[in-house]
Amino acid sequence: MRKIAIIGGSGLTELAGLEIVDTLERDTPWGMPSAPITVTHINNLEVLFLPRHGNPHTILPDQINYRANIWALHAADVSEIIAVNAVGGITQAMTPRRIVIPDQLIDYTHGRAATFYEAGLAEPHIDFTHPYSASLRRQLIVAANKTQADIVATATYAVTQGPRLETAAEILRLEKDGNDIVGMTSMPEASLARELAIDYACCALVVNWAAGKSDVAITMAAIEHNLRAGMDKIQTLMAMLINNKS
Repeated sequence: MRKIAIIGGSGLTELAGLEIVDTLERDTPWGMPSAPITVTHINNLEVLFLPRHGNPHTILPDQINYRANIWALHAADVSEIIAVNAVGGITQAMTPRRIVIPDQLIDYTHGRAATFYEAGLAEPHIDFTHPYSASLRRQLIVAANKTQADIVATATYAVTQGPRLETAAEILRLEKDGNDIVGMTSMPEASLARELAIDYACCALVVNWAAGKSDVAITMAAIEHNLRAGMDKIQTLMAMLINNKS
């Protein structure tokens, strides 16, 4: 049976409408993943779900055990990962509640355990020219179009350290670097998946304007409001993607 995984970000701690048939609690050489992995079956497709920040949401972006998460999915024989990420909008098209399927990223994180190579379990120099799987990106775009979701089909994701949000000057720098959205969780998740030859794509939901891009203060209340509204669209998109693949 084919297996895919969905990694849920802020606002997505479970998949709606899917019956859980199993729960995997897997230890790894790097400790336990963020939460038990839930398993569902749809026709000839097995869908595994892992909430990146735990369930409930308690793990900050810089404290996530990315290696344990990706290794646990690898050990479960997953060949594809769809990552859902909450992000801030930098450029004009990246309005709150818009879904973005990025094709590039720039990594500004530091100090995160970012490779399996040190344990002799990966090649030291992976080709990371295109960090997101073109095939999975196309599937996400097709599914989004079928649901009539308002998406942006290409973008560059700035991955910052967190957990604080950025300053206006930092966002200006990120924009000058060519970034369209900013978040804290696509790295080293994407590169770890590449090390293990797992196809990986990102489905990002814009939940706020980045610092300095709006006259309105960034508040958690506003972010959570946009998360609740936008995650309904994400759930619909994920359901369409799964239906297309099953």
